[in-house]
Amino acid sequence: MGSNAKGRAVMEVGADGVALITIINPPVNSLSFDVLRSLKATYEQALRRDDVRAIVVTGAKGKFSGGFDISSFKGKRMDTGEIEQRPGYVSMEILSDTVEAAKKPSVAAIDGIALGGGLEVAMACHARISTPTAQLGLPELQLGIIPGFGGTQRLPRLVGLSKALEMMLMSKPVKGEEAYSLGLVDAIVSPNELVNTARRWALEILDRRRPWVASLFKTDKIEPLGEAREIFKFARAQARKQAPNLTHPLVCIDVIEEGIVSGPRAGLLKEAEAFQVLMRSETSKSLIHIFFAQRGTSKVPGVTDIGLVPRRVKKVAILGGGLMGSGIATALILSNYPVILKEVNDKFLQAGISRVTANLQSRVKKGNMTQEKFEKTISLLKGVLDYESFKDVDMVIEAVIENVSLKQQIFSDLEKYCPPHCILASNTSTIDLNLIGERTKSQDRIAGAHFFSPAHVMPLLEIVRTKQTSPQVIVDLLDVGKKIKKTPVVVGNCTGFAVNRMFFPYTQAGLLLVERGTDLYQIDRAITKFGMPMGPFRLADLVGFGVAIATGMQFIENFPERTYKSMLIPLLQEDKRAGETTRKGFYVYDDKRRANPDPELKKYIEKSRSISGVAVDPKLVKLPEKDIVEMIFFPVVNEACRVLAEGIAVKAADLDIAAVFGMGFPPYRGGIMFWADTLGSKYIYSRLEEWSNSYGEFFKPCAYLAERASKGAPLVRNLKQFFFVYFLNIAMK
Repeated sequence: MGSNAKGRAVMEVGADGVALITIINPPVNSLSFDVLRSLKATYEQALRRDDVRAIVVTGAKGKFSGGFDISSFKGKRMDTGEIEQRPGYVSMEILSDTVEAAKKPSVAAIDGIALGGGLEVAMACHARISTPTAQLGLPELQLGIIPGFGGTQRLPRLVGLSKALEMMLMSKPVKGEEAYSLGLVDAIVSPNELVNTARRWALEILDRRRPWVASLFKTDKIEPLGEAREIFKFARAQARKQAPNLTHPLVCIDVIEEGIVSGPRAGLLKEAEAFQVLMRSETSKSLIHIFFAQRGTSKVPGVTDIGLVPRRVKKVAILGGGLMGSGIATALILSNYPVILKEVNDKFLQAGISRVTANLQSRVKKGNMTQEKFEKTISLLKGVLDYESFKDVDMVIEAVIENVSLKQQIFSDLEKYCPPHCILASNTSTIDLNLIGERTKSQDRIAGAHFFSPAHVMPLLEIVRTKQTSPQVIVDLLDVGKKIKKTPVVVGNCTGFAVNRMFFPYTQAGLLLVERGTDLYQIDRAITKFGMPMGPFRLADLVGFGVAIATGMQFIENFPERTYKSMLIPLLQEDKRAGETTRKGFYVYDDKRRANPDPELKKYIEKSRSISGVAVDPKLVKLPEKDIVEMIFFPVVNEACRVLAEGIAVKAADLDIAAVFGMGFPPYRGGIMFWADTLGSKYIYSRLEEWSNSYGEFFKPCAYLAERASKGAPLVRNLKQFFFVYFLNIAMK
């Protein structure tokens, strides 16, 4: 939600003397500047009025509040001061000194959501009544900031240090039932009883039949100081381990500790100061960009803005029960789609069904699925060996090996057996869809539905459209993507589409460096330290060399002038080193699949270097980490520029989401294009030009990058600074 809609708080005083203050700011009752000012004025009015004995705070239309709209703060004035210059104003003067210190008791009536600032308002009240399914949490750390309106001080006093740290550091909301067991809320009631129960509760507090509690000064849930320090020590160690490149989790811990050691008022002041600093940090800007970019992927000009309504997909067929096919089937049945899984023989079919079963049983083992739910879910899967059952399916997803002629035959068959409305989708990761569908007359319903491995876990769905693909098919696929909880990115048709097209230079840059003397394992360490889940060589081992060679051939065929051709992977595969599955690749693997460097790799590198005819470059032998990162990623940026310039991606933000959700690019760097713009087009161009002169066409800057650099312009046209509404995504689910 933007800041154009004027939010407000309204008050209605009942015959019982309880003032019901309702926050109104659709769709999630976010706390914009207008809402905060109105809330303060309404609250003060209730405190002045003699006919008001107690107060209940709630949100309109079944949502308490989704949090603060920071975009409404800049340059605005409250009644007694500027928020920009007094960052503790809302926390101290409104919540602590007006709500919590009031001489009339208040109760928060929580339904739907109380997230971020919404929960902070509720915690300033003297009691909280919730519905069982309401979500309560402080998820601000996902945006590179900390709770800024008292949450770091009140939550630990209500639920204890350990749980409060977990909820904040992991951005983990709890439902009403758990909130009650933790002490975060005081009672659980149905939505119909919520407001009336809260009214009675407020009057009972006034009559001293219920405790009158100021959350900020509770101490019964706080551990003794020595024990508390140990909890903080452990939390810091975990934060450093899980997010070594991020400082704001450590700042959050420091702020909480300040309140425990020096008292809650000191904690509030430190929280306000830290919040203001973090709001201006590069990490926060990057995460805010990703927040909005993710929500923008489902808006496709000329597709989602022409009034089309998604058709209902009642049944899906999948061809191929390998790792990808079984993963896609798992994702679909988990979202209650009946699925037909087709294979070429019974052996392969049973193996595919077993993979799906294992995927679900893993959830049962972890406690994320009941046995009853398992039985119901697996019953949605049916295995077949022919096309007989395809006569009433609404969508088919082909997930066989990357073989053009095989895929062409399959799509020719599908056209014969599937109904005329059926979507014909391919999970190919690299092959041009026009080539796949050239033997059919159904180009308008052919699209790519490219999942990432493991398909039931990875969050990205790359939806690929050709020039002939019907907008209705894209709308339908966007709807399916949403229902199976994927982030969809719609891209154009070309070899590799967006994600693999952008990242094909990723491993190739690594191979170029290795053949010229850079230590392979040093490259992986530097890239992991940068924030990727793993380096290019560990990733190649995980994916398998068969896939690497098959996709590599596609790029050599289509982009020969800028493909780095190395024999290192084929040489390893010749020796039956095909990656993690064979326990040998660039690394060697023990029984627990832990990767270890292999001294034997040197002989393969030397042989590959000899075939390539390149010599060791002394400058690349002791390459600094910064240079490794740039030489690996700047070719990726260069290719992303081509993808953008060719219109394969609708907008640069889609490439950022594709990089983050498809390849694990660190979200706190904002995605590949956003990160590139923090370094500048001129700098990236100059470095690529320098390497191109030394090492060849692989590094040559593309025309789009050259044009932007010549103007000193950002790579992303019309780059804007985004602000946000806290966790609209959680609220709108």
